[in-house]
Amino acid sequence: MLQTLGLGAEVEAVYRGMLADPSGGVAELAARLGLTETQVREGLDRLVDLDLLRPSRDSPGALRAVRPELGLELLLRRQEEELARQQEELARSKAAAAQVVSEFAELRPNTEVDGAERLVGMDAIQSRLEELAHGLERECLAILPGGALSEGSLESSRPLDERALARGIEMQSVYQDSARNDPATLAYARWLTEQGGQVRTSPLLPPRLLVFDRTVAVVPIDPANSRLGALCTSAPGIVASLVTLFEQTWQAAVPLGADRCRTGDSRPSAAELELLKLLASGLTDEAAGKRLGVSLRTVRRQMSALMERLHATSRFEAGLKAAQQGWL
Repeated sequence: MLQTLGLGAEVEAVYRGMLADPSGGVAELAARLGLTETQVREGLDRLVDLDLLRPSRDSPGALRAVRPELGLELLLRRQEEELARQQEELARSKAAAAQVVSEFAELRPNTEVDGAERLVGMDAIQSRLEELAHGLERECLAILPGGALSEGSLESSRPLDERALARGIEMQSVYQDSARNDPATLAYARWLTEQGGQVRTSPLLPPRLLVFDRTVAVVPIDPANSRLGALCTSAPGIVASLVTLFEQTWQAAVPLGADRCRTGDSRPSAAELELLKLLASGLTDEAAGKRLGVSLRTVRRQMSALMERLHATSRFEAGLKAAQQGWL
């Protein structure tokens, strides 16, 4: 019964034994209680520490048990004092933590203004993404252009995605078609689908985009160089526009598991069609490759295949024949 007040079962037994009969030594008390002499000595020491046993005036060198009504009051008072001490320590810890956060906020160059935060450097971006992923409640939307993702990006994303999916978060990701040609990126996209995520691909994508619970969006400051930093915004109007952009991109994309192979159809694939459109608009091979997330060699190989299929001897002739066949 007294265990809730901090007394173990053996200590309580010794206390009860001393209340019933304080006479006799350790051996006699141990025999009466069915305990070892070591257990009795440890119990007596603990009771003295708790002030439940005090020196006897009648028998010098002996101990007497404090009456239960007084002893329990002493125990309760000790517990109250300990609780107050813990609360004081907790208050000091909270104040210290708040001070540290305040100091970090002053030292950190990334500050939020009017619902927008400029994240400078990859460490700042990763820290903010980890914070947003931890606070996810419903869904995460992602547009990931550029084809193959770097090994570092995949390694940093896996634990965040894994925890989110394990919590039942809905994840929709759009990769560029060229990601299908990179074994590591393709394996990661397949892993996402196996874990319950939804993945689609498209030949042409807008700049990188992440939307958390449709309330916070993260986009690169410079789409051409994501390492320069990112903009994190919770402005409702901006987030709503970015969600619409994602939904339009998602509807035009193809599920990862869909068969994209042609079966006797001479028409170009979606990626080849986009390449023709980009080159027809005046982009160079290199610029078109960047838009499609493929290498310059891939662009030239695909264009050579298209010219052969169209029986064209030049790109200009290929463009004319593609238009004549209704491809452009």
